[in-house]
Amino acid sequence: MKRFALIGAAGYIAPRHMHAIKDTGNVLVSAYDINDSVGIIDSISPNSEFFTEFERFYDHAWRLKRDPATALDIVSVCSPNYLHYSHITAGLRLGCDVICEKPLVPSATILDELALVERETGKRLYNILQLRHHHAIIDLKQQVGAGKQSHKHEVELTYITSRGKWYMESWKGDPRKSFGVSTNIGVHFFDMLHFIFGALQRNVVHYVDDYKATGYLEYEHARVRWFLSIDANDLPDSVKGKKPTYRSITCDGAEIEFSEGFTDLHTVSYQAILDGKGYGVEDARHCVETVETIRTLASTPAQNGEDHPFLARLLG
Repeated sequence: MKRFALIGAAGYIAPRHMHAIKDTGNVLVSAYDINDSVGIIDSISPNSEFFTEFERFYDHAWRLKRDPATALDIVSVCSPNYLHYSHITAGLRLGCDVICEKPLVPSATILDELALVERETGKRLYNILQLRHHHAIIDLKQQVGAGKQSHKHEVELTYITSRGKWYMESWKGDPRKSFGVSTNIGVHFFDMLHFIFGALQRNVVHYVDDYKATGYLEYEHARVRWFLSIDANDLPDSVKGKKPTYRSITCDGAEIEFSEGFTDLHTVSYQAILDGKGYGVEDARHCVETVETIRTLASTPAQNGEDHPFLARLLG
């Protein structure tokens, strides 16, 4: 049984980590968040310690470290994106392996820093890249790998996850903290595309604002038109008013069904990590570099059929 701590216990994704810790037969020893809306802990790990000041959390973890019987084994990080680096390095320096939500960090340079701290501490960092464990994505990767066609696959990725007015008032609406919509809601999709279709060869942005972004990516084995949005007005008419989220991936015109099977992917990810099959710093590098480039690119007009169908709506 591994002893876990959780940083960012009041966040949206934290309950999935709590369940993953419990469902893999381990125990949540300590949790931290500046917010105290963490009552869900009572139904998952009622004996966990909880702190609202990082200094007290860290001091408690350090005291536990003195005795091998009580020392923490793994720190899970679910804090806001801009705090990941600091919380990851704190966990590593406590002598723990670390599991961190996406996006791991905003840039390749910071990835290099994390690799350095891993070497300094002798501990490992793992990134939750949950779509690599989705059965539909694994099946598509196998189909692409087995194919012998000379042309690249034509792929269309659309992800719209409606967010209310609270979003822009939170850290997620501040690009200095979330690193923008393409990073915050898109990084695991870009990892998925690399996982299936190979190395990225071309990256173009056609439109970006605080609520949505769209562009074109060309991989070894695919041409991808992508669209990401948190604006409910972008939902297709068939979904609007019925569901707050729309996700679609088509490959050569055929829809890839992956609307189900998302809820337990964190537990699957945790089990893979515990089995020594987790995804580390270098596995995350490709998607980190992809979103870093997207954030720095200027928008350019689409050409040669590289535009996502929703782009025309944005341009009027």
